Amino acid sequence: MTDPYTIRAIEAQDLQAMLALLPQLADFQVPERRDPLDLWQSDAQLLGEVIAGAATLSFADVIVDSANRPHGLVLITLREELMSHAPSAHLEAIVVSPEKRGKGLGQKLLQHAEEAAAQRGARSLSLHVFSNNLRARGLYDQAGYDSELIRAIKWFD
Repeated sequence: MTDPYTIRAIEAQDLQAMLALLPQLADFQVPERRDPLDLWQSDAQLLGEVIAGAATLSFADVIVDSANRPHGLVLITLREELMSHAPSAHLEAIVVSPEKRGKGLGQKLLQHAEEAAAQRGARSLSLHVFSNNLRARGLYDQAGYDSELIRAIKWFD
């Protein structure tokens, strides 16, 4: 049986559907002092810049069904690795529509993101994930990501 899903570069006609998906990035128990909008609004802005051709170091790809309907996306920025400064990429966002979760689309998108970043010269792919975002952490753990850093924050009242 052939895979009914393919991955392609985002197109202008995909933008509204993908913008509607981005709030799913906050679909977990967001830490108390965090505004869920902050988890995806900058990604929405970057996605618009990618579509407009204004974000030359970023790209976005969508996973589509056989009718070319998008059901998820990856948004990636090419940049130096934090410590070694080697060519790298950063996974800004990965999201799958709720009705398609559990079908392996996230795994396909993540694998694609890795391959696409490597083809563009990156030697690694980094990402940020909240510690209590268990669904996302499970995806990254399964794919072999090393949670090597802990980011700590102290709020001043």
